[in-house]
Parts: sequence; structure tokens; C-alpha cells
Amino acid sequence: MMTERQRKFREQYKSSISPMYNGLVHIGVMYAAGIAAIWYCATRLQHPTWEWLFVIPTFICGNLIEWAMHKYVMHRKIDVFALRSIYDRHTRQHHQYFTDNDVTVDSSREFRIVFFPWRVLMVLGVLGTIIGGLTWLIVNANAGYIVFMTMVGYYMTYETMHYCCHVHENWFVQNMPFINTIRRHHTAHHNLGIMMHFNMNLTFPIADWLLNTSDLNRGLIGHLFNGYDEAHIKPELKPVVARFRTNDTQNKRCTLDGPVLEDEELATMARVGSYVETRRVAA
Repeated sequence: MMTERQRKFREQYKSSISPMYNGLVHIGVMYAAGIAAIWYCATRLQHPTWEWLFVIPTFICGNLIEWAMHKYVMHRKIDVFALRSIYDRHTRQHHQYFTDNDVTVDSSREFRIVFFPWRVLMVLGVLGTIIGGLTWLIVNANAGYIVFMTMVGYYMTYETMHYCCHVHENWFVQNMPFINTIRRHHTAHHNLGIMMHFNMNLTFPIADWLLNTSDLNRGLIGHLFNGYDEAHIKPELKPVVARFRTNDTQNKRCTLDGPVLEDEELATMARVGSYVETRRVAA
């Protein structure tokens, strides 16, 4: 159940959304641009064979970069204009709007707090062109196009899976493999007590498993196909999670920049994950 703190933040945020904003246009332009870019590259391929293997390292790099951006940019304040803006939008807005008490949206106007702005896709397009172009020069044109297609496809997968984490419960998100896994994984991440340190993947929790920032004690296959199963949650984290679901704790110990953690909680984070900082306030 939504706390009073979250409810007030939502009301304030929604009142600040421009009347000109249209959520369907927002995602329509994003998906149209992404699909068009992939289609263009696909039409330029010249009977690729072994070049399709470039999907694998591009996918793995994308998963690691997704994890690193989430942990070290979206949840760590870096006082550089663009990076600070990402941090503000994610930690100070997205994580106040959605907590594990209520992670869902009710209307398309709320897409503004779910999907990245168009400029992120533009930046990805530039980076994809550079990386794909270098691959073209070093390997061949097919490899370059496939790298670019994989990068854009990964981004669109990210946005789609993230959206599925924030819609109301339905048959699809409950039963679709990978989607149900990331929905539970991401809902757990939205707990205000552990949000700065655990469950950083938004697509497939591969990097979280590899780098020990998952709230689960499972192997890689178990992580990927965990679904809604909560049997493997690290027991040490459960008291922290429960504590930060209450309105009283949120009012006293939660800030826009993250939770104020006690020494015992910090020790728990260090013991069960890759959390190594010693500061009490997540910054």
C-alpha cells in the first residue's frame, strides 16, 4: 500500500508535467525511430554468416554497461551537468514516485517518469554509429550493422522490460519468462532501503548475479528464470526491506538522495553484497 510520503510526491510530480506532454507520442516516436534504424541496417546486410556472433559480445557489454550506468550514474551524484541530470531524474524522481509499496502507473501521462527522454535514444544513435563504424572498419560492413542493430535492440528491450515492471499486474507480466523475473527483481530494487545497492539490472539480471549485487542467492539460470519466486531472497536483507516499507521509517530516514542507513544495515549490505562504502547517507 502506498505511503503518504509517496502519495504526496506523486501529486507534486504529476502537477509539474506539462499539459503539452503526450505519453503515447513519447513512446511512439522512440519505438518508431528504433525500429526504423534496425530496419535500415537490416536492409544493408549482405548475406551475413559468422558476423551474427557479434550479437553475443555486444549483448554482454550492454548488460554490464546497463548495470554500471544504473549503479554509478543513476544512483551516484556526479556533479557534471548531463550526469547530474540523470541522477536527479532517477534517484530523486523515479525512486520517489515508485517504491515497492506501489510500482505501477495508471495513465499514459505517467510515461514521463518511466521512459527515458528522446535525447537518450539520440545519444545511443551517435554512440552506435561510432562503435558500429569502427567495427565496420576493423571487421566488415555486416559486423558493423549487426553491432548497431544489437545496441538499438538492446535499448528498446530495456525500455520495454522497464515498462512491464511498472504496469498493473496482468497475465502477461505474471507468466512471460524473463519479464516476470525482471518485474520481481526491479520491484525489489525499488525498496527505499536497498535501492542504492541491489538489483541494478533492468533487462536480464546477469551482471547482478556476476557482481553479487542481487538480492537472491541463486545461480545464473536460477536468476534468469526466477519469476516471482521469493524463496531465495537473502534472509539478511529481509529486515531492512521490511523496515523501509513503513511510512514512519520513510519519513524519518529517507531523503531524495537515498536512505540514511544505520551501521548495522551498512554491515549487512557489505556482508551479503558487493557494497563496500562506509558512508551512512547514500550520495
